[in-house]
Amino acid sequence: MPNIASALKEEITRLARKEARAHVESLKKASNQYRRDIAELKRQVAKLARHATSADKVAAKATANTTNGQSNKVRFVPKGLRSQRARLGLSAAEYGKLAGVTQQSIYNWESGTTRPRAEQIPRLAALRALGIREARARLDQLR
Repeated sequence: MPNIASALKEEITRLARKEARAHVESLKKASNQYRRDIAELKRQVAKLARHATSADKVAAKATANTTNGQSNKVRFVPKGLRSQRARLGLSAAEYGKLAGVTQQSIYNWESGTTRPRAEQIPRLAALRALGIREARARLDQLR
């Protein structure tokens, strides 16, 4: 006949292990979920870092026109504006929204009947650095 003390000790040990296993399983599940969340956040941070890098490149191109605090003269060519708009696949109204002017102004500038004002030329120069996707994204933000 087994000793009652040893039988009681074995039963207590068995129950303690069972309880500990239940708690450990829930902690394992929570830990796995946290790891998935952390991995997703790392992917988002990497994506945002890539986006910030490309935004920095665009800003660097825009500021590259200034040297030692003195602004370089940006040329305006009607044919260049027309080809830029065609390259982006934008209508005159859409390009006008990006530039902050009307559709008619874009047509007049492209035809060479008028020229943009001095304060509008840097905005047009900044639009030269845009790609198709970025132009569409900016248009969507403006709507």
